[in-house]
Amino acid sequence: MANDFDVIVIGAGPAGYHSAIRSSQLGLNTAIVEKWLDSSGAAAYGGTCLNVGCIPSKTLLEASHKFVEARDEFGHIGIKLSKLSADIPAMMKRKDRVVSDLTAGVSSLLKTNKVEQYEGIAKVLGNGEVSIAMHNQEKAKLTAENIIIATGSVPIDIKPCPLTENLIVDSTGALEFDSVPKKIGVIGSGIIGLELGSVWSRLGSEVVLLEALEELLPVCDSQVSKEAAKEFKKQGMDIRLGARVTGSHIKRGKVEISYSRGDEDQREIFDKVIVAVGRRPYTNDLISPEAGVSLDERGFIAVNEYCMTDAPGVYAVGDVVRGPMLAHKGMEEGIMVAERIAGKLPQVDYDLVPSVVYTHPEIAWVGKNEEDLKAAGENYSVGVFPMRASGRAMANNDTSGIIKVIADKVTDRLLGVHIIAPHASEMIAEAVIAMEFKASAEDLALTMFAHPTLSEGLHEAALAVSGHAIHVANRKK
Repeated sequence: MANDFDVIVIGAGPAGYHSAIRSSQLGLNTAIVEKWLDSSGAAAYGGTCLNVGCIPSKTLLEASHKFVEARDEFGHIGIKLSKLSADIPAMMKRKDRVVSDLTAGVSSLLKTNKVEQYEGIAKVLGNGEVSIAMHNQEKAKLTAENIIIATGSVPIDIKPCPLTENLIVDSTGALEFDSVPKKIGVIGSGIIGLELGSVWSRLGSEVVLLEALEELLPVCDSQVSKEAAKEFKKQGMDIRLGARVTGSHIKRGKVEISYSRGDEDQREIFDKVIVAVGRRPYTNDLISPEAGVSLDERGFIAVNEYCMTDAPGVYAVGDVVRGPMLAHKGMEEGIMVAERIAGKLPQVDYDLVPSVVYTHPEIAWVGKNEEDLKAAGENYSVGVFPMRASGRAMANNDTSGIIKVIADKVTDRLLGVHIIAPHASEMIAEAVIAMEFKASAEDLALTMFAHPTLSEGLHEAALAVSGHAIHVANRKK
């Protein structure tokens, strides 16, 4: 009996829709299943990223940053403003419009690429079968030679601080406030916590971040992390490290948070609390035991380097598998799987997945940091360029941050690049490209960068690796 499809993709977030579109482009008869509904009950494509993650948060980050620039910095460059105010409902309306346009765009792309769309909740049954409980109350059972699971992730809840409507919220709820809370507590100072804290701090909230770990952003280079801590302190964010939340209590429409810090038990009252302690894979009731797909104790689907599960013909990509929970990582995995199903032989270089924190200044990195290399006993050289020495940064009235290049001491091959600077999210792509081509620091140093640009800082940092920087004092001669 013939299968209904060559490929069924479960989940239409970045990993899923990229995989479905590429599968169809390669001549595979493809279907995609999406369960997400928007507030009006209509199907919403694009997953967490487009609906309640990357896109809406960056829309608010950009709007709030422009507000702070206009309020605090325009006067320094000769632009005088008066009676400036932030219109939160208008910001939210624009954010919703951006989301709506992009999710509609994904649906349109799927149709244009002849991907069959099913709206409902899917379950992998085994033997190439997928059942779907459709949103229109109908049920469907489809078969495919290949199934790609791309169901993404959801915010992690913590027992001491259960979500309470409009008072204790997760990252989704933090994007929906209709006014500026006077005081916000953010539990977790990772990427999500810092970004959401930045939005509301800029708009006028007193923001306190409670972080259980003893260091800020331990996933990034410690020199960059220290720079970030200084910048956030200047911006007025109160980051309390080693603060472990132990309980919460609603009192007269406010939230009292209990936490321990060192040997002391402390309490703080907030108007709103945002729980941002990470995300977990969305795999609950997704896979029948008969399917033969293995999950670990945290709910992640076990896969090999090509995203193949233990079950023949079943793949998993994006947030439901090992590795960083990043949209671009999921996109590349989705495309890789589609192409391997079609007989091609691509692979994802997991050593070169860039990471970005969209605060201001932005923080971005790729490859190894100094702590990684010290722990491994590797010999390396470092070049650092401070953005205060950048002509373009000075012209922009925005000189915070550094660019750091790390290279092998013997071969000079690039091992890692770490940036805290305006537009770091764009500049890191230059480093990723160089490292994909196995470039050395000298290769970057010999590359001509346009002047004046912020990217010249990467050029200078590469020159500094060998002590040849032009615009800063060199470590070596």
